[in-house]
Amino acid sequence: MDILGIFGILLGILTIILFIIKKFNIIIAAPIATIVVLLFNDVPILETVFGKENSYMTALAGFVASNFAIFLFGSILAKYMDKSGATISIANKVLSVVGTKNPYNALVALFIISAILTYGGVNVFVIIFALIPMAKPIFKQLNISWKLVTIPVFGGTSTFTMTMLPGAPSLHNIVPSTALGTTLTAAPLIGIVTSIAAIVFLLVFMKFSLSKSLRNNETFNVDEKVESSDATSKSKLPSFIISLLPIIVLLAIILIFSSVSNIIIVALIVAILLSAILFRKQIALSKKRY
Repeated sequence: MDILGIFGILLGILTIILFIIKKFNIIIAAPIATIVVLLFNDVPILETVFGKENSYMTALAGFVASNFAIFLFGSILAKYMDKSGATISIANKVLSVVGTKNPYNALVALFIISAILTYGGVNVFVIIFALIPMAKPIFKQLNISWKLVTIPVFGGTSTFTMTMLPGAPSLHNIVPSTALGTTLTAAPLIGIVTSIAAIVFLLVFMKFSLSKSLRNNETFNVDEKVESSDATSKSKLPSFIISLLPIIVLLAIILIFSSVSNIIIVALIVAILLSAILFRKQIALSKKRY
């Protein structure tokens, strides 16, 4: 690869970052950034993007097909958690522990939870579907900008727990270890040092972003149409333990049977069925309201 090709890759990365900052949909931003990279690497654009084999579109179709069940069942579980008021019950418990005077504590709590789950081998998609509905009422009660949720969630799931910590079970750590013939715990000292550096940076950046947001008087500000569970009165909320049970069962199945093929899908289905049983009264009340 020549200098021009490397420049094209960097320009493609900057392109997708710029489009995301400008709030373009990723479905539009990603292909455009891909084309920018191809233009600087002297490859046939139409064949590479739209070809039947080894193209951008075939890879995208493969990704969607292989993860569709996770997206579908994860969305159903998240909706059960939201409609039943379970997310509010969990959020209230978290807030009672970390307090409401310091929003930074709530961000750190989400960061720690997401990091522990990822390092435990739980799929990132599952964590997102589990944490986002739980985080929303916390952010609303604290009245802090909802866009800040990406820092603790993705900071905990997609940085040091993905490739840096020794023994990280993520695919991004498994693939290179297989290709290079090394173990998952190779170069532990470097991994631990870089992990510490990443954690410190994330905590400082999280504090800086929160302070900047508060100075700018940014608030929760999410479309009220999605806040369906707010109508559930506190007396009708499921208890904290009941609310947390589907997620506990979900994670337990994944961790205990991690070697079983497609165990994530099985775990999601079990969690959905359990939610349907545990939250039947809250769901019935929710249907009556609408």
